[in-house]
Amino acid sequence: MERRGWLRRAALLIRNMRFQNKLMAGYLLACVIPLLGVSTLIFHKSAEGLEQSSQEFASLYTSQIRTTLNEFIDEYDKVTKSVLVDSEVISKLGKERNLSMDELIIQRVAIQRLLMRITLLKPAIGTAILISKENNVYQYTTTTSRVNERMLLSRDWYKQLRSSEETFFITGLHDRSYYEDKGAGAVVTVGRVLFSSDGAYAGMLLIDLDPFALLQLDPDFILARDKYGISVIISNREQEIVYHSDAASGRLSWEQVLDSGERYIQDDSSHGKIILTGTTSQEKLFIKTEIPRSKLLQKINQIKAMTVIAILMSCLVITLISLGLSYTITKPIKALRRRMKQAETGQYLPIEQVQSSDEIGSLVRSYNNMITTIGTLIEDVYMAEIKRRQAKLIALQNQINPHMLYNTLESIRMKALMKDDEETAGMIKILARMFRLTLGKEGKYHSVRHELEYTANYLQLQNIRFDDSFHLHIKVPDEMLSCSIIPLVFQPIVENSINHGFEDYSRPLNIEIEGIWTEEGEILIRITDDGAGISSWKHKELLQMLEEAGAGKPRLADAELPENEGLGLKNIAERIKLHYGERYSLTIRPGQDRGTIVEILIPRL
Repeated sequence: MERRGWLRRAALLIRNMRFQNKLMAGYLLACVIPLLGVSTLIFHKSAEGLEQSSQEFASLYTSQIRTTLNEFIDEYDKVTKSVLVDSEVISKLGKERNLSMDELIIQRVAIQRLLMRITLLKPAIGTAILISKENNVYQYTTTTSRVNERMLLSRDWYKQLRSSEETFFITGLHDRSYYEDKGAGAVVTVGRVLFSSDGAYAGMLLIDLDPFALLQLDPDFILARDKYGISVIISNREQEIVYHSDAASGRLSWEQVLDSGERYIQDDSSHGKIILTGTTSQEKLFIKTEIPRSKLLQKINQIKAMTVIAILMSCLVITLISLGLSYTITKPIKALRRRMKQAETGQYLPIEQVQSSDEIGSLVRSYNNMITTIGTLIEDVYMAEIKRRQAKLIALQNQINPHMLYNTLESIRMKALMKDDEETAGMIKILARMFRLTLGKEGKYHSVRHELEYTANYLQLQNIRFDDSFHLHIKVPDEMLSCSIIPLVFQPIVENSINHGFEDYSRPLNIEIEGIWTEEGEILIRITDDGAGISSWKHKELLQMLEEAGAGKPRLADAELPENEGLGLKNIAERIKLHYGERYSLTIRPGQDRGTIVEILIPRL
């Protein structure tokens, strides 16, 4: 089901794509998909061949290491066995307490000669140590640093050798802290357990070697190791690191190898690298060779990079060609679509003539003829309607002589004052102000300040009637007061708030008129009350009415409003659309807790 839904969404997305994008996408897919398929196939085949060759090379490399280590073990097995030739010295080991002083001196000299002979057999041997079963230590070194006998006997690796069953052994890496110079680095100890002629334990021979002595490789193999980043890890049966090529080459220190030796041995993760293992003939040592795939595949990655660049360049060329072709085809279609959108908003503009004589050019010419005809018809009807309404408004205003009306109201007010009826006189005075603000404004400047004054006077009249039950709060920036606005906008909205929001005299009605500058620099007037509010069904009804008012087309059916309808929300919305355009509007919504909010958006004029 999910897959079917995904396919439907993909099909819908393709159907809704622009025509130019469809042309470009189709051309790109037709060209790029085969190119990608062929390039991917070539790359994978090349990578498989190179990896197979690399594994063969790694196997050869590991075989060379195994041969070298077998030779190392055989040589040092013979070297340590050479001690057994001197059976008289071996038989006296551990019996020093029974020997006289002269015999002790002779024994020590004999052992020194024996150890010196061993160091002469192999140049790599720097220190040879013989330890009797009574823990008497004899040593010979070709270096300037001697072994601290007491510290040697306390080392854990030595104690483990005493309990080992191996006759010939190779220890893991250990530090040189038991040497008197306490130098840095690490050593590997090769040794043999010595037995007397009767088979009893006589002592132990230890030979300390630099780890470099374990692996003497051909220079070609060293170059290959450095080129491909090969790591060789050698361990003994106890899973102790004996040799690490990264430490030998300087990429790691011997201290790091000593601290994390177990991790290097137990890391069998093959992610991103090729791992080959092997062992010596007697399984004394175990070999682990690691080769990073990134190094081995460096050349194929270069081919991959060049292939990707070629694909991208091809896509760029294909895109430019497709863009040019699709632009040529879709340019007149886009112009036609743009003009049709403008026609929906009442702007009937023709399209520039297309030079081509194909189907699209014929369609554009037909559209231009249609727009010319529609524009002529609408202009005739629309202008006739505007002239009729304007004539009706002028006739209505001419029926009322403003000066005569002001003088009459002033005479009535003076009569009321003479009879001490100050309330009536005040109401007449406020009414006169309202007439002065509204009459005679046709074609003249009308500002937000005039609207606010008219609304304030209207609310003052209502407060006289309803015992100051209404409070008006005005929050309009000073620079907004001088902006132009069509007349009779605020007062009808405030009148609606009183008619539908005022509940009783126990709770006053607060009305707030707020002016806000939008981000586009336009004027947003928000009129808020805390009255009874509007129900959800009434709100839907009002929104539908305002939407009908915002159709933006002159309608002959609305040419004359009934006399009892007055200037309501629908009238204000229609006048805003007619005067300022379809972008500007009147909206209404319920307040957050109670009351009603009406917002008017108009341009800054």
